[in-house]
Amino acid sequence: MELIDAIILGIVQGLTEFLPVSSSGHLELGKAILGENQLPQDSLLFTVVLHFATALSTIVVFRKDVLDIFRGLFQLQWNEETRFSLKIILSMVPAVFIGLFFEKELESLFGDNVVLVGFMLIITALLLYLADRAQETDKSVKFLNAFIIGISQAIAILPGISRSGATISTSVLLGIDKNKATRFSFLMVVPLILGKMILDLYSGEIDFQSDQIVPISAGFTAAFLAGLAACTWMIQLVRKSKLQYFAIYCFLVGLISIAIGFWN
Repeated sequence: MELIDAIILGIVQGLTEFLPVSSSGHLELGKAILGENQLPQDSLLFTVVLHFATALSTIVVFRKDVLDIFRGLFQLQWNEETRFSLKIILSMVPAVFIGLFFEKELESLFGDNVVLVGFMLIITALLLYLADRAQETDKSVKFLNAFIIGISQAIAILPGISRSGATISTSVLLGIDKNKATRFSFLMVVPLILGKMILDLYSGEIDFQSDQIVPISAGFTAAFLAGLAACTWMIQLVRKSKLQYFAIYCFLVGLISIAIGFWN
């Protein structure tokens, strides 16, 4: 892998992990426009490294929350930290279930399916538009809320549905405080990323070569820094109700995707 390709992929991963634009949808659209062979190809090891970089950026941004959670858990009491951790675990159930039992069906949705991507991007745009107009509240995430948000995260496996956009919008539409919704949305994905990394590491499919050290390091750094910037920016955008700009963007890209699909 070329150094510039590694940096580009790292920046894209870092930005799209947090910004509500659907990285998978844009990848499918890029394949349709440029051709699959024209896009930079990343190895499984590189993918694991980029995912770790974005997970680490989330932990850094929410380091106080993460430390509070661990402190609370070590008290071995039924406290707020314990309840929050259980809500995170509950939110993971739908995505884990879909990933385990419908993997082949999901894979069939990827690859030259830009019409589906277009409609899903328009759905993402609608969710962002509605979330931006939701009333301000101070409500926290309840257990039922956590499961419903988890369902939206599972649905976001579809190409074109933004994970962050779907989970934050669902949270806000459920009446949850915008700051708490963003915090829960970003923290709930960290265990999934780390779990997927562990599975990939133990899959036996990772091939490491010494000449990969420089591009992998560059990709990690790019993804981590881009993730820090995107995560911090997204928190501010949700708080200030500025998601409509991403709604407009997703809507326009969705229309373009549908047009490309029917044209081809």
